[in-house]
Amino acid sequence: MTSAQIDAYLRRLGIARPQQPTSEALRELHLSHLRTVPFENLSVHLGEDITLEEKRLLEKVTEAGRGGFCYELNGAFGTLLAALGYGVELLAGRVYDGEGRLGIPYDHLALRVRTADGDTWLADVGFGAHSHYPLVYGERGEQDDPGGSFQVMEAGPDPAGVRGGDTPGAGDLDVVLDGEPQYRLEIRPRVLGDFAAGARWHSTSPKSHFTRSLVCSRITEDGGRITLSGRRLKTTAADGTRETRELGTDDEVLTVYRERFGIELSCVPTVRNPDLTD
Repeated sequence: MTSAQIDAYLRRLGIARPQQPTSEALRELHLSHLRTVPFENLSVHLGEDITLEEKRLLEKVTEAGRGGFCYELNGAFGTLLAALGYGVELLAGRVYDGEGRLGIPYDHLALRVRTADGDTWLADVGFGAHSHYPLVYGERGEQDDPGGSFQVMEAGPDPAGVRGGDTPGAGDLDVVLDGEPQYRLEIRPRVLGDFAAGARWHSTSPKSHFTRSLVCSRITEDGGRITLSGRRLKTTAADGTRETRELGTDDEVLTVYRERFGIELSCVPTVRNPDLTD
């Protein structure tokens, strides 16, 4: 990653280059990323190729002004962090569904980040509604965050029929939000190419929720969240107050993408697998 690419990325985030790769700087980078680079799956529905190469990911974030889903967002963010001097490792995760079952291997990509001041963090800017700040990787108690109460805990054996009977690997970790498991992480470091099959499955399979729905979402400056799902615009304030409205015209939809997410589109995306939309 060149110095010019670093500067372009930081301009997108709206922050200055940190002098040292410290924990404090990581927290600022993490929150700024969630505020400015949206979690979105528009490429899936616009017929755009999703290629897990650092150059392509950086171009999408810094030149195209876009976001992406976990592989793209954490892939690009990890590249930036490494260029700034952080120790970065890619971790593979499997996401829990609403009934406690685990998804496919390489379902999710998260980051283990080591700082110059000796701390290790779990950073994740690619899971949609999640922690605003990185989580302390080695802490097993509750960690309070504006996004909720989180725990990074050792994964225990799952009784058959409760969570699909999946047996955790040695050292596997569960990331839990408000008592509900979100995803299971393997602690073995991976490389970006390892996630290519997962990205392809999520962008093409009719079984993937990414092909069945549109989403574009980011944290707002006041700590709330704004989400555009197709034509439904939902704004959630930091105090939990919600407002939802349906956008009536294509111009309204394109204006929201442009003004609220910084994304310039020539046409309104339509769901790839509309017959399977919930």
